[in-house]
Amino acid sequence: MKDFFNSNDADKKKKGMGFTIISGDSTDGHGGYGVGSLTLDHVTPVIVDVEESIAYIDMGAMHARSDVEKRIKFTPNREDTPNPRLYWLVWVTINRKAEGPFYFGLTACEMQVDVEARRGYKSLPEHVNRMDKSMKGKVIVEDMDQNARRVLGNFLKEHDEAMWNRSSDEIKSLVE
Repeated sequence: MKDFFNSNDADKKKKGMGFTIISGDSTDGHGGYGVGSLTLDHVTPVIVDVEESIAYIDMGAMHARSDVEKRIKFTPNREDTPNPRLYWLVWVTINRKAEGPFYFGLTACEMQVDVEARRGYKSLPEHVNRMDKSMKGKVIVEDMDQNARRVLGNFLKEHDEAMWNRSSDEIKSLVE
């Protein structure tokens, strides 16, 4: 029987309500609280800077707080951004199969930013919907030009070549 009056520190720590959408895997079969909630544990935001031809992971983008997005007032109107610089926010979802993890879903969302004017364009509904599609294994990168897709593909390949090799041919075609 558990001694509630003389418990150790591990027993004293309570698990808080937390934000079930981003923590833990609710698919472990327990059937209790949190079943059916989404998990973003396997989604990673990658920023592609078209002008610099570089790609990098920026976890701040999970909450619209990437380095590119900070101190920028975004509107859904492109004409509100006077001198736009094009960025792509790419939602990359990882999945696992018997051989190991692989790139599963890949969806790109446009962002235009004018740092000096502190204005930018992005479509928040598109960002949310594309994240959802990435989690479902969709590959949507046709809006990106060939150079941006190549930068993204090379980044993913260099980041983890084994995951790259286990990925679909559709994703591998990014570097061709």
